[in-house]
Formats: sequence, C-alpha cells, structure tokens
Amino acid sequence: MERKPRVAVVGGGVSGMTAAYRLARGGAEVTVLESTERIGGKLDTSPVAGVPVDSGAESVLTRRPEALRLLTELGLEERIAHPAPGPAAIYSRGRLRSFPRPHVMGIPGSLTSLARSGVVSWRGVLRAAADRVLPSTRVAEDASVGDYVGARMGREVVDRLVGPLLGGVYAGKAGELSVESALPRIAPLARSERSLFGIARRAAAQQAAEASSGPAFATLRGGLAILVDTLAKQADAAVETSAPVRELRAVGGGWQLLVGPEEHPWELDADSVVLACPAPEAARLLRPVVPAASGELAGIDYASTTIVTLAYPAASVTRPPAGSGFLVGPREGRSIKAATFSSTKWPWLAEQLRDKHPDTGMVLVRCSLAQSRGEAVAELSDEELTERVTADLAEICGVSQPPVDRRVTRWDRALPQYAVGHQQRIARVRDALSDREGVALCGAAYEGVGIPACVASAEREAQRILDRHGLTG
Repeated sequence: MERKPRVAVVGGGVSGMTAAYRLARGGAEVTVLESTERIGGKLDTSPVAGVPVDSGAESVLTRRPEALRLLTELGLEERIAHPAPGPAAIYSRGRLRSFPRPHVMGIPGSLTSLARSGVVSWRGVLRAAADRVLPSTRVAEDASVGDYVGARMGREVVDRLVGPLLGGVYAGKAGELSVESALPRIAPLARSERSLFGIARRAAAQQAAEASSGPAFATLRGGLAILVDTLAKQADAAVETSAPVRELRAVGGGWQLLVGPEEHPWELDADSVVLACPAPEAARLLRPVVPAASGELAGIDYASTTIVTLAYPAASVTRPPAGSGFLVGPREGRSIKAATFSSTKWPWLAEQLRDKHPDTGMVLVRCSLAQSRGEAVAELSDEELTERVTADLAEICGVSQPPVDRRVTRWDRALPQYAVGHQQRIARVRDALSDREGVALCGAAYEGVGIPACVASAEREAQRILDRHGLTG
C-alpha cells in the first residue's frame, strides 16, 4: 500500500487547524505543531461571571462565505448565533454619538450627515467640506489611509472617525495602514474619482447591494474556541502542543523539522510543510531555505492589544449605550479604545447570564485598551487596568461600582499590520515561494485578518499541497 504524503502544519490557530482538517480529509498524514500549551490562537474562550466569553476574536463576518460554510460542514450550524440589532456609537467630544450615514470604515458619504452627527467640530466639518472643491489627490500604487483621508477631509475626520474604526479591526494607526489593504472598496475608486464623499457614497452603496439580507456577523453559542476544538476532533491529525519548531531544513525532496525544547529536541520528517504561524516565526524558519521570502516576511509588523472583560450587576450600569457598544478616538484621552456590551450584543449570552444571576442580573463589558498614554499597557497590573477601565465606564456609562468578576487578556504582538505596500510585499513572498516545492504559507498576516479570510487562506494552501501530491481534497 502506498504511503500517505506526510504534511507538517506549523501553528494551531484557526488557519493551521483548518489547513490540517482539509489536508487530512484529502488523504494526507498530518501533524500539527503548536508552540503554546493550547490550540486556537486568537480564538480563546473562558468563563467570566460563570459564562463562556471570547477574549480574542468574537465574531465571524457573514458577507464572506468561507467560515459559515466550514461551520456547517462541521455540524455546528445549530450553534450559530447572530447579534441583536442596534446602532453603533462613537464617544467623541465628551459624549456618545451616532456614526454619520452612510460611511465606509468611518469615511462619511454625506457632509450633511457628518455635520448632524456632532462627531467632529464645526471647524472639522468645514475642513471636510473642502473635499468637494479640492483637486484630485493622487493615489499611485498605494498610500496610507491617514494621508489620503486627511488630504481630502482633514485630520479631525481621520482622528475621530476613521482611526477608531481601523483601530478596532487592525489595532493599527491610520497613518500607517494601507489604503489598498484596509480600504479595498475605496482604493479603486480613489484612482478615478475626485471627491471622497462621493467615493464613500458609492462604496457604501456597493457594500449594501452585496450584503446578504441577514445579519453581517455571527458567532457560536459557547464561544468561537468551539470551532478549533471541533476541527481538531474531526481532522484525523496528530496535534502536538508545547512543540515549538526550532529549525526547518530542506532534506532531499522533502523537509525535516527540529521540534521541542532546546535541551531535548526531536526531528519530524515531512514531504510538505504549511507555515500557519505568525509572519516573524515564518521568516525565521524560512531564512536558511527561502531567504527572499524570509526577508519580506520579517518586514511585517505586529501590534499588541489588551482585552479587559468585566462583569457588573445590572443596576450599577445607569447609562448603558443604546446599542451594543462604542468606539473611542485617540483625542478623547481615555484608556479604552472600544467597549462591547457583550450581554447586550449576544442574546444567547444574555440568556445564560439570566440563568446564572437571576436575582441581580449581570452586564458583561469587553473593553480593548489603547496602547499609548505615556506608558505601555504591558507595564500596568491587572488591578490598574481594571481601575482605569472602570473609571472610563463610570464617566461614559454611569458605572457606579467595581466589577464582581474580570478577565484580563494580553495579546502581545498578535495583530499583523497591513502597512503601505502590503499587497506588493505579499506578492513578492508568494513569488519567492513558488520556486520552492512543498512549502505553503497561510494565516492572518497575508490576504485578510478576519476568520473567513484565514479559512480561505488555509483552504487554498491546503489544496495546493494536495494537488502537489496528486490528492483530490
């Protein structure tokens, strides 16, 4: 009987586990090597106030089909849940305000709506109005979002609208993120049209036309960690945790990986390798075998973020937002940059909280923290972070007492930054790898940061490996 091709998957996050699932289903012998003590990566669920809460990614974009299709294939469709409808808000100029409509990633499509929203000052509105008469802003191969939007509408629109939304998605800065990568609907129009108000209006209409009739987001009852756990159970793959890969060697027509603790490493032979680890780790492993790809990957920066999830008795939150949460811009001088009232956003979670706390009721608030207020968030203790978040929530939402439960999750260098020229960089990486048989690259650092993009990346690269070995998938 012919031996199955052996494939090593480096990284046990959602990308790595999806790749392992597809490879094993396609007929490969798969080993997943995860450097930490658990699989899942940024999909991490643990209890707060007695209910399961996500401390990393908390939702799936439904406008892309890949993740929902995978959830259905895994038999998880009955767990799929959608958020309660409610308006998004932004804390600006001292109070919660509604976003101007329409908008695309905070870029307003209507000057009148921008003025009525109160998000920017009248001076900011007048500066934004100049977009209608300014000559075209040249967007060549790529530009930063901050530079482009700032040139058209002014810095206040960038700081109070666009920056907070980009920070929520990428944990990045508008002045550094790529228009091509972060604003894919805006970029092609920016090369042919002048007014950014008009461009945003057209892009918003395109987005609305393409959107499904249902909710834009979904999650799983019980938390998104269920996705990677189910992939592991159904993949028929060996999963090794606490198994850092120290070295990748080209051996004959295949690969050899040096794995495990420095004192007692072990070797794993593979016919093909899928690198589903962060870009810096992929760069290190590829340095001796594909140096051109390694050099490009080493240039991808990562941002850190901290998530503080707090539980309060319902009566202690006297001014909850009208919707499920709000964003906070950098000009506001707050510690938090976003707050999600998870117990409002997710009806399944609210139901579990009512069952657990029938007498007092419980409000769960998940806050992400800004990374620069004169000192690094990493230097603050959990207690200090909790105090700062509670102080912000007291002023914004009327929280009147300390939390009864909390969880602080620090994601160090966890979110890839799609800097100016990112797409061109990834094209060079793919080109360099095309000369080396049997090594694939997938994950959030390349063609998209959301769960559907990660699933698509993993499935595409897994199929490429299967094709190499004459398997169908």
